[in-house]
Order: sequence, then structure tokens, then C-alpha cells
Amino acid sequence: MTRPIEKLFRAPYAVPNDLQMTKEGLWIVDQMTDRVALTEITQLVPECRVPKLIRDIPTESSNTSGLTYGDGALWLGVNGPATLWRPARPTDAGPHQGEILKVDPYTGKTLGRYPVPGGGPTHGIEYDPFEDGYLWITILKAQTLGKVRIDDWTLQHVIPLPYERAHGVVRVEDGIWVVHTSRRVIVKLDVKSRTELDRITIPKSDPEPHGLSIFGKDLLYCDATSGWIVKITL
Repeated sequence: MTRPIEKLFRAPYAVPNDLQMTKEGLWIVDQMTDRVALTEITQLVPECRVPKLIRDIPTESSNTSGLTYGDGALWLGVNGPATLWRPARPTDAGPHQGEILKVDPYTGKTLGRYPVPGGGPTHGIEYDPFEDGYLWITILKAQTLGKVRIDDWTLQHVIPLPYERAHGVVRVEDGIWVVHTSRRVIVKLDVKSRTELDRITIPKSDPEPHGLSIFGKDLLYCDATSGWIVKITL
């Protein structure tokens, strides 16, 4: 169904591919430079709605599409090399190689590298806010959403996804929201039964959904094409 949609501001980067709201502020990651910005959006400047930049950090990620926060760290979805955007770096992932990076939120230092379960890329990740030590990862190769236990990096639960090109993920108490960018829909799935509970359709007149984050009782999404940060009122 259609919900009220409001364009808030343009991201500080050209290609914002995911975002994550935290107590400290809103994190936004750039697919082009693989930098991550922490912004303050509780008080936007009314005339132009410019968020205050708290800090901006480099990372060793590449072709980043996926961002979450948990266990005192940022987690980034890596989707192969970034040669489309910039010269290759020694830390870039290989062609068609998906990884999850655990990153220090102050320095950008890589704290850990993990393979995407089953191989291939990922476009969305979420640290489970209700069960510490678990990540939800979109596994594009299998068109599934996987729950991974971080300690031993084992796949604990799998939810088949209704469409291709799964993107941003948000875990809520009664389910899990998943963006399907090409279809311009955000579906809410029951974690246990795997059935669809709800869906939000994004009109073509609004920015295209990519990354997704909870925002109080509402949702935020970013559009990697136009750079808009958008609020959906639930």
C-alpha cells in the first residue's frame, strides 16, 4: 500500500547506497568513495534542510551497498571492486566477490572481514536489535535473506524473498522489512512463517528506494540515483 512519503534532504555523497539511524545520528555510506558520514538530522535547517556533519570516515570497503550498526561497530556490504567509480585499491574485493566488513566507527579501520553466505554480492544488511550477535544479510545469489550468527559465522535461518534485487533491511519487533529496488516495493515478512505481512509501494514520482533504516516509528530510505534521503510515515 502507499504511505505518506517526504523528501528530507540530499545526502552528503553522490551515491548514497544505505543508511542507519543510531542514537548518535544518521550514518550514510557512499558507494562511489566508500566513505561513511555521520550526520545530525534532528534539527535540519528549514530553508534548505542541510544536516549537520558530525564526522566523515574512509573505509577499506569497495562498491559499498549495505550498512548497519551493532556491537559498537559499523558493518558494510562489499560488492566486488570499485573500479567503476575510482582506481582500484589493494583492499578492494575481487570481481563478483561479496564480503561483510566490520569497521571502527571513529577511524574507519577494518576490524573483520566475512564472506557472504553462499558467495556472491549483497545489497542490504541489518544488525538484529532484538538478538545481540546476529546479522541479517540479503543473499542475492540465492534470492534469500539469511540470519548469520557472528561468533562462528554460521547461517541460522533463511527467508525466501519474493523478488530479485533485495536491498535495504530493517528488523522490527513483528517482522522484517526488505526493499526490492527494481519493483519499487518494500515488503514486510514474518520471520518465522516467512509470509508477507505488509508492503509499501513507492510511486515513480518519488525517489527510488535503496537503503533502509528505522526512524522512530517510521522509515527512512535513500536513493543512490538522485541522492535523496526520504521519510516514509507508517
